[in-house]
Amino acid sequence: MREVTFASGAREFRKRRDGMIYAMDGGLWLHRHVWQGRPMVHFVSTDRARLLAYGDVVGIPAERLQYKPLRDPRTEVRREAWHWDLGGPVYPPVDERLLSD
Repeated sequence: MREVTFASGAREFRKRRDGMIYAMDGGLWLHRHVWQGRPMVHFVSTDRARLLAYGDVVGIPAERLQYKPLRDPRTEVRREAWHWDLGGPVYPPVDERLLSD
């Protein structure tokens, strides 16, 4: 999982705004959070095909991809975006190579 996630071009950011901008530019933003006490990851992008390709490699059915328009922090314009909710066996392990400032 670690190598697949790294090879996909996914990145984590210390600042949410920077991650959002990366996703708005078609990058794969890996955003860690906790939901009901369980570690989860949102894997976010405006590039639906890129998200689907990642899901195919790690075995996530395409019908689990979620559509959620997001506001671009640079322009405040809402744009089409998609995300995976990842947890359990498809939870990407922490990888310092993915961390961007």
